[in-house]
Amino acid sequence: MGLFCRSPARFLSSSGTTAETVLAELLRELREDRAPAHVKVLLLSPFCEQPLVLCPSHSVGEETSLELMSVYSQCSPKALTLRCHLLLAITSVLVCTDCVRRRSNTAQDFLELLFQIVQDTSELHSDSTSRSLRATACDCLRELEACCPGLLSQHLELLGVLRQRESSRLHQAYSELYTLVMRNGVYQLAQDTGAGPDDLKALLEGDTSVACEVTQDSDLMNTKDFSALSSLVLGPMGAVPTLHTGLDCKELRSVLSSLLEDSYLLTPLAQADLLHKLIELVAMVPGVPPTIFRAQLLRLLGTIEVSLLHTSLLMKSAFTDSLFSAEDEAFLLKRLVVLSQHPLLNTPEKLFYMDCLLHFPENRPIGCGDETLPVLLTPQLATAVVPTVFNDSVTMLTRFNLLSMVYLENGVERMRKGEALPTCMSIWLLCLALWEMGATVKLLLPFLEPPFFFFFILVMQKTMQSHPLGSSAYQLADETQNKLQNSSWTVALLQGFQNTISNVSLTKLTSQELNSHLKIMARVAEEKDIPQHKTLLFLSAVVIASSSSLLGNWRLGNGILAVCRRLLTHPGLDTLLITLADVLQHMATSYRDTDIRDHSRLYYTLLTNLSKEKLAGVLERGTATEGDQVKKRTLSCIVAESEGHASILTIKKVEEAVLKLVELKTTEPQELPEDGKNWLCNSTDAVGAYRAQFDIPDFASEVTLNYQLVHNEKKASHFDHLFSICLHLSLTDEHYEELGDITVPCLFREKSPPIVKLKLKPRHPYPTFLRASAVFTTQDGLTWYSELPEIHISFQQTFCPVPVPPPGVNLHT
Repeated sequence: MGLFCRSPARFLSSSGTTAETVLAELLRELREDRAPAHVKVLLLSPFCEQPLVLCPSHSVGEETSLELMSVYSQCSPKALTLRCHLLLAITSVLVCTDCVRRRSNTAQDFLELLFQIVQDTSELHSDSTSRSLRATACDCLRELEACCPGLLSQHLELLGVLRQRESSRLHQAYSELYTLVMRNGVYQLAQDTGAGPDDLKALLEGDTSVACEVTQDSDLMNTKDFSALSSLVLGPMGAVPTLHTGLDCKELRSVLSSLLEDSYLLTPLAQADLLHKLIELVAMVPGVPPTIFRAQLLRLLGTIEVSLLHTSLLMKSAFTDSLFSAEDEAFLLKRLVVLSQHPLLNTPEKLFYMDCLLHFPENRPIGCGDETLPVLLTPQLATAVVPTVFNDSVTMLTRFNLLSMVYLENGVERMRKGEALPTCMSIWLLCLALWEMGATVKLLLPFLEPPFFFFFILVMQKTMQSHPLGSSAYQLADETQNKLQNSSWTVALLQGFQNTISNVSLTKLTSQELNSHLKIMARVAEEKDIPQHKTLLFLSAVVIASSSSLLGNWRLGNGILAVCRRLLTHPGLDTLLITLADVLQHMATSYRDTDIRDHSRLYYTLLTNLSKEKLAGVLERGTATEGDQVKKRTLSCIVAESEGHASILTIKKVEEAVLKLVELKTTEPQELPEDGKNWLCNSTDAVGAYRAQFDIPDFASEVTLNYQLVHNEKKASHFDHLFSICLHLSLTDEHYEELGDITVPCLFREKSPPIVKLKLKPRHPYPTFLRASAVFTTQDGLTWYSELPEIHISFQQTFCPVPVPPPGVNLHT
């Protein structure tokens, strides 16, 4: 049997027999009562694997099926395995010889036998005998329906009853069979332009006349290829037939709801198959909204089963924004990114999720079929799939492909900003770490090649004017030099940068690109083994020959000074002295930014007045002891380049108020004599002077109001300690003189709040309110801007307080 199943032609030619002889011998042995059951099971394998060799025509197939059915009827009920294999063999023969499509009598008899088996529940509460046989019968019916769609449409109501009645594990088999038959029946109704809601209702209720008319009179059974039914939603959705039933689909909705409610009882693969069929069914019936799947969607989005996640993607492809919201789409995309690099998943699963990312069905109908990127897959999200040295070659290539498409999709501008470089940088730094741990060149070579060729193309092909490297090249050179001290690769790379940048046309550079090039040149100037003449010539061209529109930016000037500062400490300074002095002198006299001019003048003075040894000592950076939070620096630290300049010099805005001013009810007292006797003597003069000041035409009284500056409730803890607080108050009308800013040194949440004196000069006694804002610094050195609640000034507060005697003085005495 093994030789025959592997190669029937070779077996027949070598043995000198014919297929008819083999078939006759097989049937004779199967009818032999003395043959054991396990031998008969082995003899049935050719009928399942090579049915067309044994039965080349439908007539032979029909006769063979009758013989096998006769063997089945003579089997002992206890020979469960043999009976199951007989059912499978008969199904294979009838399907492959077209007996089912031709509706032969044998096929009809076999269908009746199968339905008798699936309805026989007499031994339901015994062991697995009856259930195994019924499960096999369900599988046979499913195979017959799949190969000949619509064959079981007239039995749909019966299958529905059996599904609802079955409470054992066979419920899964009945559900799969019922769903397949219903999907095929609806598909055939959709092909008929005259079909309507009554036909659908009749199909679900098992109306024999309607079902027979659908399955027999329709030309679909005889002329059309049903390969499209394998998956309707995998093709263009425009090709899915539509059954126009209006909104009256109560029966179908009820059936679908029942199937979905019971779906959690099935295995993941069975659930995926069931949902697939239901997706296709809902796609064909517009009267059933896709939201019927909404209750299942939460479970599907959180599953780790590959089959169910794939089904949810098919569901998204079919219904897009009719079922999936923008939040669902974003969540599903993030989940695919996480799963594509999850450490507990195997490589095939990760590659599957990567492929899903490249064919992600979006709510926006941009296109389908081609390998594209979803709109929501940003470079920031894609960084999760950056290749690592722990990836195999296929995974690494797949991730590189995805990331390349991400950066290409986001345009050249992101490449110009250097956002594509972290990919190569991360791999390179990981390789350096492995090298440090003792990894061999053979191990690292596959991972070293991509970043090497990346930088080779950018540097040697002189394309840096289109792709400035900036801090990425700076970090690459630093890390390589730190971990591979004896390697000349860093010097060669930096010298290549120097050669490329020195040949760039300055007229084509923007300010941002020029800043990037200056940063690399500053790193090049740190290398003692690299001649710096090209660096200085480039610097001179930037300072002297560039258009004045580029000169004046503080950041650009600081970049130029960073290169100059490193050249001042270079061992070859003697050969650079004159040109470098000209550059600094030109900066000191022509640069529009005052701060840059001052520092250029300082550098020029140091260059022309100190020896090379003293100059190096002055410009040498200070060192910080371990655990110090503040690094000791020398005079040059005020212009040394720092990555934190941008964040330190930027004022960040707080959306909600961090501070507020709370009024103190006590008013500011007048400065009066402390001695009661003097007060009594001078009281008349004090009151008179108070009255006299109002006789001056231009007099504006000054009213001092006291407030406490306190924290607002429930703010972030990093605002607990504030420093250098500047309060700015602005008027909302013209009834008061302009107010100056108020400075508060510090404010700590755990200490008593400081008192702020607000001095008002009213021109007219009108109530008003003031707008207040504050600029302050936190412990991390960042500066923040926050608006304060409005300050209301009442009518009574606009008058100067009348002088009053000190406590303890009795005016009547």
